Amino acid sequence: MKVLFAAAECYPFLKTGGLGDVAYALPKALRKIGVDVRVIMPKYSDINYDFKSKMRHITHFDVWVGWRRQYCGIEYLEYDGVPFYFIDNEYYFKRPGAYGYYDDGERFAYFSRAILEAIYHLDFKPDILHLNDWHTSVSAVLLKHHYWHSDYHKNIKTVLTIHNLKFQGVFGREVLGDLLGLDDGYFVEDKMKYYDAVSFMKGGIIYSDKVTTVSPTYTEEVKTPFYGEGLHGLLAGISYKFTGILNGVDYDVYNPKTDDNIYVKYDIHSIENKKKNKLALQRELNLEVNENIPMIGIVSRLTDQKGFDLVANVIEEILRQDVQLVVLGTGQYVYEDLFKYYASIYPSKVSANICFNDSLARKIYAASDMFLMPSLFEPCGIGQLLALRYGSVPIVRETGGLKDTVMPYNEFTGEGWGFSFRNYNSHEMLNIIKYAVSVYRNNKNAWYHLIKHGMERDNSWNNSARLYKALYEGI
Repeated sequence: MKVLFAAAECYPFLKTGGLGDVAYALPKALRKIGVDVRVIMPKYSDINYDFKSKMRHITHFDVWVGWRRQYCGIEYLEYDGVPFYFIDNEYYFKRPGAYGYYDDGERFAYFSRAILEAIYHLDFKPDILHLNDWHTSVSAVLLKHHYWHSDYHKNIKTVLTIHNLKFQGVFGREVLGDLLGLDDGYFVEDKMKYYDAVSFMKGGIIYSDKVTTVSPTYTEEVKTPFYGEGLHGLLAGISYKFTGILNGVDYDVYNPKTDDNIYVKYDIHSIENKKKNKLALQRELNLEVNENIPMIGIVSRLTDQKGFDLVANVIEEILRQDVQLVVLGTGQYVYEDLFKYYASIYPSKVSANICFNDSLARKIYAASDMFLMPSLFEPCGIGQLLALRYGSVPIVRETGGLKDTVMPYNEFTGEGWGFSFRNYNSHEMLNIIKYAVSVYRNNKNAWYHLIKHGMERDNSWNNSARLYKALYEGI
C-alpha cells in the first residue's frame, strides 16, 4: 500500500506544534509495518542548511493557482528511513516560520494544488492521500473537481486528520475562483460555505473518504456546539466516516534511558535516578535544592486554550502548598507576565522560562514530580504522554486526549497513573493539585506505583499505526 502523507510542517525540518511530531513519527511507524508512506511538505527557508544541502532536485513544473501559474520544484531527501518530498517555491515559502502571513490562503491553496500536480511527476503513485489540517484539506476538493478524469488520480482515496478544529482556514468567498479554480456552486452549505466565507477545512471534511481526529473523546466533543467551532452539525452527520485515533510518542526520540538532554539517565528499573535530575534542575534554575519539595512542571503554549486562566485565578493558593512551579513556554502576554511576576517575588519556588527550548523541556519532564495540563480543550495532547514516559505524574482536565490517556489514581485499588478533574473550574483544579501533593507527601509507596504505572504505559505509535493501516485498507 502506498500513502502520500501531506503536512504543512514536519520535525526535524520545521515544527511549530504537535502536527510536526505526528508527520515525522507516524509515517516512520507505518513503514515499520509494511506501508510505503512518503511525506510531502513545503521547502521553507527556515529548514536547516544541512538538510537543504542533501536534497536532490527531481523535477519542476507549473501549478495553477486560480488564474496564476506558479513555479513548483520537487526536492527529495530520505531521513530516518522515510522518503520526503519538498515543494520548492521561494515566492510562497522563502520567509521565516510557516504561518501567520496575510496571504496564507494563497500559500496553502498553492501547496494543496502542488501536491496533486506532483503526482504526475513522481515515481510514486499513491493509493491513499493522507491530508492534515486545513493547510492541505482542500486537496480533497481539488482532487474531485480538477483530477477526476486523470488516470494518475482517479483511484486515489483521501483521509483527512483534524489536529485542531479551531484553525479551519477561513477566507473570503472570492478564493473559490481566485485561488482554487472552483465555481460559485461550491459556495453552498453542503460544500465549502462557512457563514459568509469559505472554510478549507469544511471542504476537506465533506470531500474526504475518511475523517479522523487525534483522540476518540475529541471526536465526540467536536460534535457539540462548544467544541465544534461551527461545524458540529456537519461532524455529527458524518459518523459513518468519522473516527478518532490517538496520537503517540516516538519512543526512539523520547527515552529517559538514552536521552542526552537530561542530567542523569534512568528507566523503569532505576526510577530513583529521577531525583538526581530534580536536584540538578533545581540548581540550574536557582530554586531551593530539596528533593522533598514537590515540583510541578508546565511545558506548554501559554494561552487560554491551555487553561492558564484557571492557574492565574489560584496561583497564590497553589504556591501555598510549598511546591515548586517550573514553567516553559510562550504565548499570551498576560500569562507570560503572570509567571515572570511570580518568579520575581518567589525566586526559590517559581522558574519562568519564556522561550522554546527542547533540551530544557526534557529536563523538566525528567525532573518534575507532577505535570500540569488544565486545558479548556485538548484534541490529543503530547505533554501528558511525554510526562508519563519520563515518570512525571500528570494532573489534567478530563477533555479530549487527556481523558483518553490519563487514568486517575484510585486510592482504594491502587489503579491509575495520574490525577484529573472534570469541570473547567479553578478550585476543582486546585483541590486535585492539593490531593496529588498529599499523596506525594504521605504515601511514598503509592507515588512510586503511580510513576511505575505511567512508565509502563505503551503510548508509542505502534498501536496507532496499526489502526491507521486498518483504516487505509478499509477504503
